[in-house]
Amino acid sequence: MLNDDDRQNLMQRGISEEEFNAQLMQFRTGFPFMKVEKPAVAFDGILCLDDKDKLLYLSEWTEYLKQNHSVVKFVPASGAASRMFKSLFEFLSASSNELTKEKDREFFEEIEHFAFYDDLNFYCKRNEGWDIPHLIADKKYIKIVESLLEKKGLNYGFLPKGLLAFHKYEGKNARTPFEEHMVEGALYAKNSKGKVSLHFTVSKEHIDYFEKLLKSRIDELAYQYGSDFDVTFSVQKPSTDTVAVDMDNNPFRENGQILFRPGGHGALIENLNSIDSDVIFIKNIDNVAPDAYKQPTIEYKMVLAGLLVHIQKTIFEYQAILDSEIRISEDVMKKMFLFAEKTLCVTNKYNPLDTNKDKIAYLKMVYNRPLRVCGMVRNEGEPGGGPYLCQNPNGTVSCQILESSQFDMNDKNQVEIMKRSTHFNPVDLVCGVKNYKGDKYNLLSFVDENTGFISYKSKNGKELKALERPGLWNGSMSDWNTIFVEVPINTFTPVKMVTDLLRPEHQ
Repeated sequence: MLNDDDRQNLMQRGISEEEFNAQLMQFRTGFPFMKVEKPAVAFDGILCLDDKDKLLYLSEWTEYLKQNHSVVKFVPASGAASRMFKSLFEFLSASSNELTKEKDREFFEEIEHFAFYDDLNFYCKRNEGWDIPHLIADKKYIKIVESLLEKKGLNYGFLPKGLLAFHKYEGKNARTPFEEHMVEGALYAKNSKGKVSLHFTVSKEHIDYFEKLLKSRIDELAYQYGSDFDVTFSVQKPSTDTVAVDMDNNPFRENGQILFRPGGHGALIENLNSIDSDVIFIKNIDNVAPDAYKQPTIEYKMVLAGLLVHIQKTIFEYQAILDSEIRISEDVMKKMFLFAEKTLCVTNKYNPLDTNKDKIAYLKMVYNRPLRVCGMVRNEGEPGGGPYLCQNPNGTVSCQILESSQFDMNDKNQVEIMKRSTHFNPVDLVCGVKNYKGDKYNLLSFVDENTGFISYKSKNGKELKALERPGLWNGSMSDWNTIFVEVPINTFTPVKMVTDLLRPEHQ
C-alpha cells in the first residue's frame, strides 16, 4: 500500500508506519461510545461555591502567588477566523449587493460599533476612494467586505481570531484577543516577582504576525500592568496529523500524495506536555471580555486556582503516605477512599479490591495523576461539551467532559442521560501537572486513545473521512482527576460569529 514516496512523507512528519496503520485500523473499527452513568449536576458532580468558599479560595490563590511557584496561561490560538465570517464569505461569493440575510443586515447596520471600524474605513477609502458611509449609501456592500476579508484590506479572512480587533477603548488602540489574554494573565497569574507567563499555540503561517503584534504592544502593556511578560509560542506538531481516507477506508490521495490533516485540538496535548509549570490555566482564544466586564472572570479564575491548590494539599499528603514504607492504618485508608469518592468523584464500582495490596495499588492509581479544576456554566443555549460521570475501562467511574458524538444515540437510556444535562463546558480549566515531589507528569500517559472520533469532510469535491484525536479537554485528559465547579455565565463571552462582537459584553 505504501510506496517509497509515502514512506518518505511519513518520516518527514515523524509518523511511524505502525502509527499510520493503527490510524487506518481506527477508520475500520470506529471508536466505542462512552458508557455514561449520569450527568454531573449542581451538588451532584458539580460544586456550587458560596461566598465563604470563594473568599477562602481567593485567599489560597493570593498566598500561592506570593510563593515561588511557576504559573502559565495556555491559550489554543491556532487556525484562521474564517468561520467568524462565514455569512460574509457567502455574501461575497454570491456577487450580489442585496442584503437578504438578517446577519448581513445586522453587520452593516451596526458596522460602526465594531472595534475594527476605523481601520476598515481607512482601507475602504484607500481601495475605493470612498468611506464606509458613502459605500453603504451606494449599496456597495461587496467593496466593504472585500476590504475586510481580503489581503488588500484588513485580511481578516486569513488572520486567526487572536489577531482581530475585538474591543474598543476610548482614546487607545483597539485590543485583540491576544492582548486581552495578556491583560488577564497580569490580573490573576502574576507571580511575586511580577512575571506573567503565557503560551499560545498558533498556526505556522500566523506565528510571525503574533510576534510582530507582541513586539509592538508588550512595552505598553508591561508598563500599564506593572508586569514582566514572558510570552512564548508553539505550533501543532506534524507528527500529530492524521491520515484522511476515502469512503472505502483507503488512504485519500491528492496528486498521488497521501493527504494528512491536523488531528484537532486534542493534538495540543503534546504542546501542553512541553510546559513545565506548577499550575497551568487553559482558556480559548475567543473567550475574552473588555476591561469593563473582566471582573467576574478574574475573580472566578482565582477561585478555581485557589480550589486547585487547596485540593492539591490533601492529594500531596496522600501521595507521600502511599510512597512511604510505613504501614497505612485502616482509618487513613478510609479517609483516602472517602476523599477520592466525595471530592474527586472517583468511585470503584466494577473492580473488586480483595486484598490490602489491591487497595493500595488502586489508591496510588487514583492519586498519582494530574488534577484539573473545570468551570462549568449552566446551559442557556450556547454550544459546547458537557460534564458527566462515566464508566472507565479500569473499573472506575469518574468525571469526564463529553461531546455529543461520544454518546450512543441508538441507546435510549444514554440519550435520556444527555438530555438531563444542565451545564456545558466553556473551556475554563486550571491544571496541576506535578506530584508532591515537584516532578511533572507525562501527560501523554493519561490519554484515552479510544475517545477520538471520525468526521466527514470533502476535498476538491471528493468526500473523505477525517480522524480527530481525543479532544484536549475530553479524552486527552480522560485519566486526570477532575473537579467540576459552577461558574456564572458572565465569565463566558465567546465570539463564534463576527456579529457576536455586537453583544453588550463586547462593547
